[in-house]
Amino acid sequence: MSSTRPEALVSQKGLRKSVAAGSIGVFVHWFEWAVYAYLASTIAKVFFPEQDGTAALLSVFAVFAISFGVRPLGALVFGTLGDRIGRKKTLSIVILSMSGATLVVGLLPTYSSIGLWAPVLLIVARVVQGLAAGGEFGSAAAFLAEYSPRRHRGFGVSWLEFGSLLGFLAASLAVYLLNVVMGAEAIQDWGWRIPFLLTVPLGLIGFYIRTKIEDTPEFRSLEELDNVPQSPVKEVFTRHWKQLLQMSGIEIMMHVTFYIVLVYLLTYQEETLEMSPDNAALLSTVASIAGLILVPLFGAVSDRVGRRPLLIASAALLIVLAYPLFLIMQSGAPWAGFVSTLGLGIILAIILGVHACAVAELFPTRTRQTGLSIAYSITAAIFAGTVPYVLTWLIAQTGNTMMPAFYLILVGLIGLIAVMTMKETKGIDLLRTEDFAGRAAASRGELDPSASSGAGRL
Repeated sequence: MSSTRPEALVSQKGLRKSVAAGSIGVFVHWFEWAVYAYLASTIAKVFFPEQDGTAALLSVFAVFAISFGVRPLGALVFGTLGDRIGRKKTLSIVILSMSGATLVVGLLPTYSSIGLWAPVLLIVARVVQGLAAGGEFGSAAAFLAEYSPRRHRGFGVSWLEFGSLLGFLAASLAVYLLNVVMGAEAIQDWGWRIPFLLTVPLGLIGFYIRTKIEDTPEFRSLEELDNVPQSPVKEVFTRHWKQLLQMSGIEIMMHVTFYIVLVYLLTYQEETLEMSPDNAALLSTVASIAGLILVPLFGAVSDRVGRRPLLIASAALLIVLAYPLFLIMQSGAPWAGFVSTLGLGIILAIILGVHACAVAELFPTRTRQTGLSIAYSITAAIFAGTVPYVLTWLIAQTGNTMMPAFYLILVGLIGLIAVMTMKETKGIDLLRTEDFAGRAAASRGELDPSASSGAGRL
């Protein structure tokens, strides 16, 4: 049986459905995540005792951190499910779990109503969301990579990160409108619930789309050959540890850059550079809009020039330009904030445009979703949610306000080392030799080691 599927079997309508199915869950996840972060001060007053406002706010962020901490567990669960029962079913379970937990958050009684049960139930809901989030990236990236035509795979998979950026922007707009339309008292009484409840119909739409599309041609091929793995986690750690490390290096670079540019920079510009909140928010919006425009473009460029050149370029730009861009930002010139933030946003867009496709092409179909989920979630748990805390602590300890630049240079070096160990994967066949060799051979380690080297058959 040939491993090269006829692209004619996947219609344009099917491709559009696959893009919608793959990206809508990411949109829902990041919309909910951003809303929680933007409404942190209100949530602190609603779910925690009011005697100590700082302690309540820290509790909100602690709950936020818990949702990151459980992601690796979700990755193990949903990664395994995706490689055993299929991408489509896992995507449906993930988005239903996220939407259900978000609905619970939107309907929870407050601390004034049920006391300590309010924060307890909030933690439970956030844990469920974190578990589901641990499976979202791996499921969506594997799904989009396997559904996209090989000549346009970079472009197809890039829509995953388009969804995440759109979720950020939509959350920002929703909270802004909430503050414009309602007063602070009304928002604290009941208005904070609205953005959370808005994600529920979006999640149901995503669930419907995901249940109406076929599973990927590659996974269906595994099922036909009876080569679906029994222990994908074991296979990843014993046979694909090199790819796991390579992906981890790339994802560390992506996570830290993403959170510095789109999350931490807002606080840094307000607190450290004493920029007005309105200007800081505007600059964050500019970076997000630039990403929306450029991410699919860079995904398409990677289909022409390859994944490695763009990843190498983005890592090199971080190493070379991070320090000058932060120097410009601190200059105080009227144009400085715009130029520096836009520059960082463009570098981030290059990474977002190509990283998901590049790492999806590292793994064979048998263990793709497991490998993607584990590396993404572990690096997110360690490096993503800790960015604001780590940089705030470093600046406080050293008094050096250039610490964000140094951190970007460090992760740029990590990403560059990871990419330099990889072979080019543009146009690679996602079905490898071991995908045809059978489960018994895989479990005995009798497969050709070159089959999973990342080169594949072109």
